[in-house]
Amino acid sequence: MKIYYIPIALIGALIIFAIINKISKNKSPLKRGFISILSGLSALFIVDALSVYTGVYLPVSVLSIIISSVLGIPGVTTMLCINLAF
Repeated sequence: MKIYYIPIALIGALIIFAIINKISKNKSPLKRGFISILSGLSALFIVDALSVYTGVYLPVSVLSIIISSVLGIPGVTTMLCINLAF
């Protein structure tokens, strides 16, 4: 995978969040979308950083970054549940 896919995916997720928030009549759709993306990515990197202590490991790949940026914290939680189940 090329490294430039990650910023493209993040910008695309920000645009999708902005459109959804604009349709739902939020006052600052870009800010809310950006906060959602940052919370998902920070949750992914916190899980990755704590994997040494907890034993729960999520690989940081393009797919996991896209899932965590689009779905946020629920996406990271779902990836953790799937990882623990299988």
